Amino acid sequence: MKRQLEAIKNQAMEKLARVSDIRELEDLKVAYLGKKGELTGILKKMGALSPEERPVIGQLANEVRFALEESIAQTKDRLIKEERSIRLKSETIDVTMPGRIKPIGKKHPLTIVLDELKDIFLGMGYEIAEGPEIELDYNNFEALNIPKNHPARDTQDTFYISENVVLRTHTSPVQIRHMQSHKPPIRIICPGRVYRSDAVDATHSPVFHQVEGLVVDKNVTMGDLVGTLQAFAKGIFGENSRIRLRPHHFPFTEPSAEVDVSCWGCDGSGCRICKGEGWVEILGSGMVHPNVLRECGIDPDVYSGFAFGMGIERIAMGKFGIDDMRLLFENDIRFLRQF
Repeated sequence: MKRQLEAIKNQAMEKLARVSDIRELEDLKVAYLGKKGELTGILKKMGALSPEERPVIGQLANEVRFALEESIAQTKDRLIKEERSIRLKSETIDVTMPGRIKPIGKKHPLTIVLDELKDIFLGMGYEIAEGPEIELDYNNFEALNIPKNHPARDTQDTFYISENVVLRTHTSPVQIRHMQSHKPPIRIICPGRVYRSDAVDATHSPVFHQVEGLVVDKNVTMGDLVGTLQAFAKGIFGENSRIRLRPHHFPFTEPSAEVDVSCWGCDGSGCRICKGEGWVEILGSGMVHPNVLRECGIDPDVYSGFAFGMGIERIAMGKFGIDDMRLLFENDIRFLRQF
């Protein structure tokens, strides 16, 4: 039995010297010191020894176990250090190598225009107001002085979810919500996505974006509206830009006006962009109708206001010379890289 113990020790030591990874070491430990290991198998035979031999063999077996455990621990430390050293060498960074340039994303043209609009109006003291895209019929139509029989309510123009719930057709409901929850003075812009039942073509889409503005205070006049829109045009299209107002009708403003801006392609001399007229229609505007103020709990005898609304797609198309609105929604990387 002494020879067996010595043989187990020598054999285990030889194998430990050749171990190359932690998993192999654990397998070796189980093979010699585990419950079914070789050393355990020898110890189970000690019952057959005489009383005089048991202490001698037991002491030798403990010495062998201790030697193996110590050698296994030392081997484990060695393997851990070797693995760490190899990993550090493989992860070493050569700081002299040139860096890898990763492509940087760019803003979508609609985002570019929206950010510019925000900067212009925030610079004039406006705040940004937002509201839900799924809106009550009351906020989208009735509070804006649009009666039940108005053509804008036709299902061909509006997406109805139910009789009293719609996908908002403009961001004007945000103005209604704001006037109902805030007292004048009010100076806000309302950017957001809107929906109308239009066929998709080069100039129409069932989903598009608007920015609407609202000012309500004492002694607000049409002159304030004109000055604001002129400042907007110069900020977005350049200092040489001019605007003109044409009489129009909107149920929620009185008086109302369509606003044209001098053509960005020809500076008013006439070209294919403006169809030779020198002007491009850009937005609708007007003084807030007294009925709308009254519906929102604001006394029209004390306060007045103006409102305006513009399509972000139309401005982007004019600013960047885009002739098809569908390009803004197709996510063609070749198109987007131009911005």
